[in-house]
Amino acid sequence: MNLRVTQLALLLAAAAAILIMVDVLGTVAAIAALGVIILGTLLAAPAGRGQGGGWWTLLAIGAVLSVAGATLTLLSETLGGLVALLGGIAVVSGSAMGFPVD
Repeated sequence: MNLRVTQLALLLAAAAAILIMVDVLGTVAAIAALGVIILGTLLAAPAGRGQGGGWWTLLAIGAVLSVAGATLTLLSETLGGLVALLGGIAVVSGSAMGFPVD
């Protein structure tokens, strides 16, 4: 996988997670940010294979939690927001740990 693609995917996923956690641009932006998190996770997957790829597992768990949090918000805003926050933290952490600097 191209180094630049991985870097861009991780940067976009982390920025989208921060956008969701801060929640300043509204629902449409949050839904678009969820799509960016999923896309970034999928694009970074090849780089997460092999030894030292635990960061990608954290990134994927964060993506799943972010989507689950958005869905749970329909039932309980507090619980959904908490799950989405945990997902965002996991996405940002996974992106930071997996960011290639070569």
